[in-house]
Amino acid sequence: MMNKKFKIGIIGLGYVGLPLSCLFATKYPVVGFDINEERISELNNGKDSTLEVEEDLLQRVLLKGNPFHLRNSEKNFESETPTVAIEQGLYCSSNIEDIQDANIYIVTVPTPVDKYNRPDLTPLYKASATVGQVLKKGDIVVYESTVYPGVTEEECVPVLEKASGLKFNEDFFAGYSPERINPGDKEHTVEKILKVTSGSTPEVGVLIDHLYKSVITAGTHLAPTIKIAEASKVIENSQRDINIAFVNELAKIFNLLDIDTHAVLDAAGTKWNFLPFKPGLVGGHCIGVDPFYLAQKAQDMGYYSELILTARRLNDSMGEFVASQVVKTMIKKGINISKAKVLNLGITFKENCPDVRNTKAVDVIKGLEDYNIEVTTYDPWANPAEVMHEYGVKSDSDIDQVRIASEIEKYDAIVLTVAHNEFLGLDLYEFLKEGGVIYDVKGILKEVDNRL
Repeated sequence: MMNKKFKIGIIGLGYVGLPLSCLFATKYPVVGFDINEERISELNNGKDSTLEVEEDLLQRVLLKGNPFHLRNSEKNFESETPTVAIEQGLYCSSNIEDIQDANIYIVTVPTPVDKYNRPDLTPLYKASATVGQVLKKGDIVVYESTVYPGVTEEECVPVLEKASGLKFNEDFFAGYSPERINPGDKEHTVEKILKVTSGSTPEVGVLIDHLYKSVITAGTHLAPTIKIAEASKVIENSQRDINIAFVNELAKIFNLLDIDTHAVLDAAGTKWNFLPFKPGLVGGHCIGVDPFYLAQKAQDMGYYSELILTARRLNDSMGEFVASQVVKTMIKKGINISKAKVLNLGITFKENCPDVRNTKAVDVIKGLEDYNIEVTTYDPWANPAEVMHEYGVKSDSDIDQVRIASEIEKYDAIVLTVAHNEFLGLDLYEFLKEGGVIYDVKGILKEVDNRL
């Protein structure tokens, strides 16, 4: 099995799947599959709206046809006498037939929660059913989506068996290698982050580890079992969520004591083993979601998780807390709240990234609007149409439009909710009324008195 010639099909070409596809495509023939035809068209034109992959890399690895069928001399369709098989490259497709000749399938679809914060495995079920339609004897299916321990073997494998008619660990095999993509981070790219791997048998585990090790320069860690690998991922973000919840609670306490939280953290951070967490809004598709997966599994086993869910509730309350602090600060300055205008800077879930999934900046906006405050949102990274579709919030990505509006009437307050680099270069007082409030949620602005 170690001599298997890898032909890789990757299911889902979002923030995780595309960077992984491009990385594998530097060494192997890869077909990236996604049901979103607009996304496929965009990628085949060498563009990535998520901005996770550099344009030159994407265009360098892209092929005009399926690498499982093409030969090197066919790459640009110039020769009628193909001779040598394609060794590497990426072809993007929404046609399931294009992945039927793969022997390694890697699933990278989202794992969200529903409106009650319960794990929603629907994308995983659908992706598994898709792979099951083309699964063959000897194939391996690797899952990268964040899940609670047991999902791969107890939820996904039965779908694969039913759709394929094959038997697990006899006809086909499985593995789990949790994604560690950090959206917007151009330093810790996929190949530079150590990868946890696992397989449904010891031999398959070694093979999967070998596959990832061939492209991950940071190295790999082969976990003993799939469940251990699943558990390792879900506690990564739960741990971070709990640590941020602690400093968020400190921020609430120090606010009552009229103490600068960031100054306290700077002082405490002089000790060598103090963990450098900062207060803020905890959104996105990982930290704000993954702890619910572990908590739900614990509850299924008869254990109610107190710490994990308490941290989640505290972090989810921060948007409303920020809005209330902004309003209190405005009232102290004698600003008429009922007629106030506020400029909100940022609506993505984190800085220098276009991803608006599960952004808690929306909670700040809605919290301010509850006081009948008129809120204008500017974010140079976010797609206004996507923001409107997801949250019903009007946003602007053009600073000139915001500048024109502020010339007519300046803002009573400016709230920095996301630390985009573009905001550091703005003269915020250009947009602010005399005596207005600047509230810095992220604590990145110098000489600003009001911050979380």
